[in-house]
Amino acid sequence: MNELELAREEINKIDAEMAELFVRRMKCCENVAAYKKEHGLSIRDFAREAALIERCRQGIGDEVLESYYVSFLKNMIDVSCRYQSRLNSGMKVAYSGVEGAYAHIAAMKMFPESQTQNYSDFSDAYSSVVKGEADCAVLPLENSYEGEVGAVMDLLFSGDLYVNKVIDLPISHSIMSVSGSSLSKVKKVISHPQALRQCAKYIHEQGYETEEYSNTAAAAKYVKECANPELAAIASEETAEIFGLQILKNSINDAGNNTTRFASLSRVPNRANKNCDDENFILVFTVQNRAGSLAQTLNIIGSHGFNMRSLRSRPMKDLQWNYFFYIEAEGNIHNENGQNMLRELSAVCARLKLVGTFCADNQN
Repeated sequence: MNELELAREEINKIDAEMAELFVRRMKCCENVAAYKKEHGLSIRDFAREAALIERCRQGIGDEVLESYYVSFLKNMIDVSCRYQSRLNSGMKVAYSGVEGAYAHIAAMKMFPESQTQNYSDFSDAYSSVVKGEADCAVLPLENSYEGEVGAVMDLLFSGDLYVNKVIDLPISHSIMSVSGSSLSKVKKVISHPQALRQCAKYIHEQGYETEEYSNTAAAAKYVKECANPELAAIASEETAEIFGLQILKNSINDAGNNTTRFASLSRVPNRANKNCDDENFILVFTVQNRAGSLAQTLNIIGSHGFNMRSLRSRPMKDLQWNYFFYIEAEGNIHNENGQNMLRELSAVCARLKLVGTFCADNQN
């Protein structure tokens, strides 16, 4: 047997071992896919993928081979994600609005491999997950221009679902109408009240009449059905494409940095990122009715080294002039320090709920 035959025989043995390892790895991926579906997580986790590649490449001592090994790893990760997508192709994601709405765009960005199901409002989308009709719901938390979404905040406080992922979705409004229309022909624009407010300067400059609609995509659909060149909608570019409308002008927002933060909510809390150094967490709580209770709560959070990104209060629907508080903070709440903080908070808060955790690297 010559050197070529010997080398090929050795490669055959290695390939057989690699085939066995490949099957074992993909079986583990089945468990990963099931976990992600149950917890409402996206198939791709770019922070995890980067960490895996960085860790594994350390085991290659040959600088020349290292680059080839990184390519091998990236291809293996892509294969793994495609397999997980196939397994989770039946994953159902709820959102509020209609196809083409910003919530639908966010849902598809978070879960491109999923089936989306629209609901008439936030509460119905939320309830669909509670009842098991959907695996998770994608709902807006806040807009950089309009502030918090109060109805969703109330659901976080009163409901049983957990936030497991958050993304920032840039909001760019376009004005659109049927073919043959133009900016000079338009007399009235319709859209969701927030979209109208976010484009108020442009609308005023053009002298258009306005009419509020349930959401941006529904407004675009109505414009399509009316086929009136004097009527236009304000929505996203994606919406114009879905309904076959002509974009008359892009980016008509008053603020150029308009962004909405969307959260994925599922029935069980996520523990996959318990060792994530860039973790964020959300707490909702009520304080006891005595002087200094809120300050005491905030001091406990600060004393454990957690940086609060936001603090909001919301009126409680069943108790007049009583409020609950929403806090979003940076830090790993699953470690010993975080668990000690939760125990201390439980002693001073009348009600305390860890709404969820998400890794900061997964926001975009």
